[in-house]
Amino acid sequence: MIPERVKIQRHAIGNPLQLPLGKGEGLGLPDASGVYLYFDEYDQILYIGKATSLKKRVGSYFNKAHNSRIAELVSKIARIDYIQTSTVIEALVLEANQIKEHKPPYNIMLKDGKSFLYLVITNEDFPKPILLRGHELEREGVRPFQKELSIKAKKKYMAVYGPYTSGVSLKRALDLIRKVIPWSTCEPPEISGKQRPCFDAHIKRCPGVCTGKIDKRTYRKYMKQLITFFEGGRARLLAQLKREMKKYAKEERFEMAEIARRKVFALEHIQDIALITKEDFELPYSAPQEFMFDLDGRIEAYDISNISGTSSVGSMVVFEDGQPVKSKYRKFKIKTVDGPNDVAMMEEVIRRRLNRAKSAPKAWELPQVMIIDGGKPQVNRVKLILKEMNIDIPVIGIAKGFDRKQDRLVFDRTNIELSRVAAAGKELFQKARDEAHRFAVAYHRKLRSKR
Repeated sequence: MIPERVKIQRHAIGNPLQLPLGKGEGLGLPDASGVYLYFDEYDQILYIGKATSLKKRVGSYFNKAHNSRIAELVSKIARIDYIQTSTVIEALVLEANQIKEHKPPYNIMLKDGKSFLYLVITNEDFPKPILLRGHELEREGVRPFQKELSIKAKKKYMAVYGPYTSGVSLKRALDLIRKVIPWSTCEPPEISGKQRPCFDAHIKRCPGVCTGKIDKRTYRKYMKQLITFFEGGRARLLAQLKREMKKYAKEERFEMAEIARRKVFALEHIQDIALITKEDFELPYSAPQEFMFDLDGRIEAYDISNISGTSSVGSMVVFEDGQPVKSKYRKFKIKTVDGPNDVAMMEEVIRRRLNRAKSAPKAWELPQVMIIDGGKPQVNRVKLILKEMNIDIPVIGIAKGFDRKQDRLVFDRTNIELSRVAAAGKELFQKARDEAHRFAVAYHRKLRSKR
């Protein structure tokens, strides 16, 4: 799905490994956003990527020495095609559509189809855009990279877009688009039993499903606009909104004309440079390797705070999309342990947390990984509890060093996948550990002051 009026530009470069370092900057690509496609000598697509600057991104493959896995990819490149886009957000959309269509081997090796993120538009009275992993779609009868939905899937979904290589970038893109095309995640009054506006309605991100302000037909029109955008039709959507603006003005419906004008302006001036994040600059692996979980998913960190076993407390903090979610923090007053025994206190906290997950799974959703402030004793105790309760969650401990550089991660180093995750997420895990420590100390001081 190529954006309107955009041509694929083609560059034959011979053997890239014979290019001197720095030659990549001279490949003739523009300093503009877009999507690049690497082909081998047999005219087969090897890899598809997106960039804020095609010139700099593609040049990065050739202007410095790389390790063996990147050298393997580069050695196979015989031709580079690129598609320049008006905005980075269009590059994000186009990359996903092109990967879905062509299934390049190096993209598939980076993540298999089951772990990619997909944007799904539900098929209900008031459809909702939701994000699902490939394995979640499979359970609904939708295969990863499937171009056409089955009859069964169409009953549940209006459309499925992806795969998207970056969860963070997709979520940021949706935040930007929602300013132009609002949608609801709430339910209408007849289902919710309430008629109060949700938080998103207050900030104009929800068109008013929660209050009955919008009817099904008008709401579906918004969803069709969203579908148009994610099919690569930004120019088509702009033209449609401009026609609406003129129509409303002619009919002297000036309030509607002003809303359409603001949408046109927002769509033409999306500030999307931050869409392509650090994770998008990870070069592809040359062998099947994938993270065992999503670093943008739910990460929980735990810590214990006490003085000689008195006023003992435990803390649980939650990070999602790499950021703390304070509304999901939990604190625990230690009830069953007397005296200074951090390992036993950690056991109490973890048991109480997991028991609550069993009794209220939605309120106490299980995390992708547990970060434990402590060394082997704490980690081993938590792993025993998980095994006993038949719950499979990776556990990583952080043993404090003299400073953050000396912190040592404690985990099963025979697990290659977990080792990769630990290396990639160390800074994030330290940040979560530090937040758990701060939260635990604050609660401990509060209890101590009461005593």
